[in-house]
Amino acid sequence: MKIRHCLKFWLFIVSLSILALIWITPMVWMLITSFKLEGRTITFPIQWIPSPFSLQSYRALFERAPITRWLFNSIITSSLTTLGVLIIDAPAAYALSRLRFAGRKFLFIFTLAGLMVPIQVIVIPLYLMFDKLSLVNTYPGLILPRLAIPLGVFILRQFFMGIPTELEEAAVLDGCSRFRVFYNIILPLSGTALTTVAIFTFIGTWNEFLWPLIIITEEEMFTLPVGLAAFQGSYNVKYAMLMAASIISSAPILIAFIIFQRRIIQGIAMSGLKG
Repeated sequence: MKIRHCLKFWLFIVSLSILALIWITPMVWMLITSFKLEGRTITFPIQWIPSPFSLQSYRALFERAPITRWLFNSIITSSLTTLGVLIIDAPAAYALSRLRFAGRKFLFIFTLAGLMVPIQVIVIPLYLMFDKLSLVNTYPGLILPRLAIPLGVFILRQFFMGIPTELEEAAVLDGCSRFRVFYNIILPLSGTALTTVAIFTFIGTWNEFLWPLIIITEEEMFTLPVGLAAFQGSYNVKYAMLMAASIISSAPILIAFIIFQRRIIQGIAMSGLKG
């Protein structure tokens, strides 16, 4: 039995290692290519170590495109969207998990139904509405459509339902209002779930392409995904420069995931304990 268990363990480890290698190889190749000279990006046999090592593609990138401005736009949009989602979704999830009112279950199901509606279905009327409100080429135009995310409400509701009600009942007996219970008890206990929603929202907003492509027409207001798409159309044969741009675009998300990966895993696991 020990031998069989050991074989299963090592088979599991080897399988995960192969999957990790498959996942990380394109990232490594992208990083290596960004440090090559433009004429040495496509060679046979494959050159895994840049020779010579060069930062030319990064210098050319910052000279030919407003990459700093695009990076700033993405940071502002993603950060404000994440903050807005937490402010809106947390009270909504608390109301759906704790308050008793008519139609509560139907409202929760209706909220989850929003996950099934692709943005392609509503993008035209949404654009027309924002155009009439003069929100085209503005930060509010980028941020507002993503503020109420059903996934965030679902994750937080499931987490809130796992918090013992005795804590709230004791606080109410001590004279706390419903808002103080939520602010002083529920939120401090929900750091893991709030972090999970924040990371998912930040990543989703950072990688959003379709809506920024439609609502933004001025180059100075481009986010990184839209800017890189336009840049690729202009320099579609500059592989080293494109890889450098991709590294700059993906680095913040990768760093954020590495820092908060434990909280993300804990939040996903704990949010499903009680349905």
